[in-house]
Amino acid sequence: MSEAVPPHAWFGVSAVFHYLGPAFAVLLFPVVGVLGVAWFRIASAALVFAPITKPWRTFKNSTNRERVLLLALGGCLAVMNSSFYLALDRLPIALVAAIEFVGTIGIALWGLRTGRNYLAFAVAIFGVALLIDVPSLLAADGEALTSDLLGLFWAVLNGSLFVLYVILGHKISEGGASGGVERLGAAMTAAFIFVMPIGFLQALEAFGAPLLVLAGIGVGICSSVIPYVCDQLAMSRLPRASFAFLLALLPATATIIGVIVLRQIPSAIDVIGVVLVMVGVAVHKPAPI
Repeated sequence: MSEAVPPHAWFGVSAVFHYLGPAFAVLLFPVVGVLGVAWFRIASAALVFAPITKPWRTFKNSTNRERVLLLALGGCLAVMNSSFYLALDRLPIALVAAIEFVGTIGIALWGLRTGRNYLAFAVAIFGVALLIDVPSLLAADGEALTSDLLGLFWAVLNGSLFVLYVILGHKISEGGASGGVERLGAAMTAAFIFVMPIGFLQALEAFGAPLLVLAGIGVGICSSVIPYVCDQLAMSRLPRASFAFLLALLPATATIIGVIVLRQIPSAIDVIGVVLVMVGVAVHKPAPI
């Protein structure tokens, strides 16, 4: 089935759920805590992956080098997801998404190769620049600026780790989509161990409310299981540079989901930015693997 579906379609599903789950997570921040929600995201994903991918078997059958790769990806996922939520707690979801995409520019530039793709890239970058709205950010002062700068720190950290996720994710997908999903399950188990000291105490407060626990599990499935599996199905069939370029869709999907779930209404400039990003992605033509 995975081969019958175009890789761009798998990426499209990933792009939607990449921010749909976090948008619902933002609604849980006041009652569970930011890092508590991050713990629920990773813990529930690890719980879903465990019986399907059997991570203990993957670790046992891996070489030492492969184990290091899985642990590195697990650590990346733990810190990336935590910093992502810390950024969302202070900044609009579309801005966090735009910064997340900026970090992948180098990967995209590495393999564009054609004039058509450079044009598509330029259009997408201009759209992202409109979404970031740097002049308005610099115009802020006092407490608002401090909050923005702290949010930007977490957003930049998340964006940097997102680049690492793309690189490591492509590494584990080299054996094919099914093998990539199994290795992803092992990495998520490692991420669960890494995130325990970060968010477990906050998450513990929610265990007295079954609905909050179910909501946390739902966030994990929407945020980490569905998008990361779809990423593997896309990564196994797309060059790394093309996958990185398609990440320009993330600010656009984040803006749309921000409107639907969080009522973060975009300005006319934001809408133009979203349209330009989508045009750029539509014009782009991936190189053969």
